[in-house]
This record gives sequence, C-alpha cells and structure tokens, in this order.
Amino acid sequence: MDVKNLYRRAMMMLGLGRVTTCNDSGVIQQVQYQTVMEVRDKTNRIAEFGFSSGLPAGTDVVLAFLGGDRSNAVVIGSNHQQYRHRGLNSGEVVVYNQWGLHILLTESGMTVEAQGQPVTVNNASKVTVNASTEVLLNTPVLRVSGDVIDNCNSNQTTMKQLRDNYNEHTHPVPGVRSGDSTVTSRATGATVK
Repeated sequence: MDVKNLYRRAMMMLGLGRVTTCNDSGVIQQVQYQTVMEVRDKTNRIAEFGFSSGLPAGTDVVLAFLGGDRSNAVVIGSNHQQYRHRGLNSGEVVVYNQWGLHILLTESGMTVEAQGQPVTVNNASKVTVNASTEVLLNTPVLRVSGDVIDNCNSNQTTMKQLRDNYNEHTHPVPGVRSGDSTVTSRATGATVK
C-alpha cells in the first residue's frame, strides 16, 4: 500500500452523521444515520457498559470507519444539541433524557429532577436513607400502606397500636362522689384515624 492510499484511508477513519432512526431491540443497538453523502442503516452503536439510551432522531453521532472502510461504520459518540443538559461545572455529571428529567451529581450534593412525573423504586427488600441531620418531605399527603414505627431502635409499637389505644382509653375522675369512690369517664367521641 502506498503512502497516498494510506493517507486517504486514515482521513476516512472518522466522520460525523445525524441519526434518523434507532433500533434497540437486539443485543447491540443499531441506528440509521445520514451524512452529507449517504444514508446507512443497521450501524452498530457502541456505548459504555451500564449506560444505554435510545437516540432520538436528529442526534449527532461520531462514526468510526474500521480500516477506513466507509461501509464498516460504528457509532462511538453521540450528542443531541436540543436536549443536551447545559451549564455543568467542572467535575459535575448529569444523566438526562429528552423530557427534562435528570439526575445531577455536583460537589455540594445530588438532585433528582422528575419534572412532575412519578418516581418508583421497585423490588427492594429494604431501603435505607442515612441523613446526618434530618429527612424533610414537602408534600400535602404522606401515604404508607403498612405500619409506621418511630424510634424504631428502642420502640416496637406501631402508630396503629397507639391510635387503637387512644381511641379506647378512659380517664378516672376522682372526687365526684362523696367518700373515696372514683368515676371513670366515657371514652372520647372523637377518634384518631
């Protein structure tokens, strides 16, 4: 191979394209991309292990052409200009999607932005939150489907047991009759639910 041919192949090893469609149903994701000169389908996209995304149409991609062969492309990088999360400081990381949901990791903490959508944790046998000062829930309603136990390291009484005991309790009323007799008041008409 002469130097001129080698130079031409080296120059053809990288390129830029734009995704027109994405297929994520197989063992490796495949995209269709378009460049100034061509449209190619079933092009493998290589992503980091543990991270995956369905590239929306219009995503810019970096293409590597193995051996400079334009018919043998692999997508090695991607960016969507419209949906890219902006304004990161040095060292910050964000995981985001095209609907504005994101997880932002900064030097001072972590933010999960759900954009008004539900957040679900599935199939956890136990979830532990360790906070050095407090946990704050800003919500009009807190729903718990099971029992609630406070001071759980020293107390095993549930909130339901406390409610039941309160709703059934009475008070002795001393000194109502003459002598040493005691009268027990009726249970309160109001119940704690």
